[in-house]
Amino acid sequence: MSVRLRLLSPAELDVQQRALYEEITRGPRSAGAQHFALADADGRLQGPFNAMLLSPSLGRALQELGAAIRYRTCLTDRIRETSILVVSQVWDSAFERHAHERVGAAAGLTRAELLALREGQDPGLSDPAEHAAWSFTRTLTCRSGALDEGEYDKARAALGERALFELSTLVGYYSTLALQLRLFDVPAPVS
Repeated sequence: MSVRLRLLSPAELDVQQRALYEEITRGPRSAGAQHFALADADGRLQGPFNAMLLSPSLGRALQELGAAIRYRTCLTDRIRETSILVVSQVWDSAFERHAHERVGAAAGLTRAELLALREGQDPGLSDPAEHAAWSFTRTLTCRSGALDEGEYDKARAALGERALFELSTLVGYYSTLALQLRLFDVPAPVS
């Protein structure tokens, strides 16, 4: 439960909020295996999704961007989840960590890799593309966020320009969510 933002119940939502609620709860996030709950036992959206209801038009655009990042990129599940977990560690985002450690484990990240990511350490990924994505994301999320030419060339060679675009979008999106989760003091659900 959020300390600053009351969880909105489905019964109190207006027409626009209800439409967004349905898109979130009946869209691609709800299909297949559920590694974390989108809503609590009373149907109230958890994590960043509850806040999206405050401004349905912006919330819709934001949730659609998130769905595109999760389901319509060239990024492998392991690369995507590794990068999300880097962002969650940098922002110390408990909800993102809670949700994406579960998704990452389902994508094949080992306990040791998950622990290293949680601690901000090199997870020792043996796949060159996965390691390049981890390194790229760490660099983007550091204080300067700038890659020198050598780092850019190395990332481009390992991942390609499309993946670099998609990864930089992922970093921006999950940083936005982490900022909103921090603003509204949203904790990870109790497991």
